[in-house]
Amino acid sequence: MLQIQENISLKPYNSFGIDVKASFFAEIFSESDLSALFKNELVKTQQLFIIGGGSNVLFTKNYEGLVVKISIKGIQSETKGEQVLVTAGAGEVWNDFVNYCVEHGFAGVENLSLIPGTVGASPIQNIGAYGVELKDVFESCTAFEIKTGKIKTFSYADCHFGYRESIFKGELKGQYIITSVTFSLSSEAKINTSYGAIETELHQRGIENPGIADVSAAVAHIRVSKLPDPSTIGNAGSFFKNPVIEKHEFADVVAKHPDVVHYATSDDKIKLAAGWLIEQCGWKGKVVGQTGTWKNQALVLVNHGNATGTEVYNFSEQIIDSVKSTFGVTLEREVNIL
Repeated sequence: MLQIQENISLKPYNSFGIDVKASFFAEIFSESDLSALFKNELVKTQQLFIIGGGSNVLFTKNYEGLVVKISIKGIQSETKGEQVLVTAGAGEVWNDFVNYCVEHGFAGVENLSLIPGTVGASPIQNIGAYGVELKDVFESCTAFEIKTGKIKTFSYADCHFGYRESIFKGELKGQYIITSVTFSLSSEAKINTSYGAIETELHQRGIENPGIADVSAAVAHIRVSKLPDPSTIGNAGSFFKNPVIEKHEFADVVAKHPDVVHYATSDDKIKLAAGWLIEQCGWKGKVVGQTGTWKNQALVLVNHGNATGTEVYNFSEQIIDSVKSTFGVTLEREVNIL
């Protein structure tokens, strides 16, 4: 039964571990819970914020409104020849979903192992890692329309995916709550090991013909070696997006910094490695007060104990200014700031 709680600490509900409070808090376990919530008169008077795993948000102050945590669970699959359609509830932990797919031989998401967060957030952010983005395996999603209370299905074309972008972060921001996502996977693996250190890790393991479980394990190992565990030290994974710039802008950068780490993109632009840029400016492993960058990956900002959201935000501002003055490139935060 739906419960709306008052004056609730959000520390357990954000991976940065920032100790702020929400005026009101509700946890949703079904679409009917959503219907009941939006029939409640209280909702009409409150600003609203939706969270899943709380892994992509930085709270800089108490939230004067209603925080809604989506905890809708369940995974189902349907096989159509080589194609496997897998539907997962928005509240499923993303890595649990990936593990489910790998264990059942459903290929396509193994490169996305150990990304923090929930299934429902994956299309909003168009999450990606190691040469794969959510859009590559996305079939459709269902979402609750806040204004009408109706459930709508969004196709791939409807979502307007871009680099860490979708229609849910753009023109439809704040209008829908995703309740489930359907993925188009395959029973026949097309292994992708070309990005990052996957091939090196597989070679070190003596694996010449990897399956999806091998790729998943390699990616997980690489991520653990680089990234801090949110259960032991507060963080939200990658804090900044890898900047994507025009070729003429890249020419200016590479002229001054010929060893800049970069990748060509499908739309003929150049993606720079934000972690490398930050590291070159001397920020890797730096600690300022209770916050800092992770010792093994400059792209990750961490809470070393009792950092406030404002402290983390101000630290990120210093990094942005530093990279801008050194490389002429403006970093954009991947994490939502509240």
